[in-house]
Amino acid sequence: QVQLVESGGGLVQAGGSLRLSCEVSGTIFSRNAMGWFRQAPGKQRELVATITSGGTTNYSDSVKGRFTISRDNAKNTVYLQMNSLKPEDTAVYYCNSYDVISRRLYWGQGTQVTVSS
Repeated sequence: QVQLVESGGGLVQAGGSLRLSCEVSGTIFSRNAMGWFRQAPGKQRELVATITSGGTTNYSDSVKGRFTISRDNAKNTVYLQMNSLKPEDTAVYYCNSYDVISRRLYWGQGTQVTVSS
């Protein structure tokens, strides 16, 4: 059974930083593409950042230059370092894992990030 467990969310003031973690089990993490998405109240879930098995990264324009996605295959964990946070970054953040062999997409339960002005 594939499980994704996010952690690291919380309340932070504008301009502050947070580091989210997503630990994955039940799949061969190193071959999976990983991503972070977010969903603010009343809005659709949107892409934040992705990282391929080879380490290629992609960011939404709204977070480029402020957020960094990374992975540690030895720990089966993907990270999202968030700097210079803004109130508009407030959302529930979800990680996902795409198994390129089975072509299945798995989601975590989400972690709340709240940025106060």
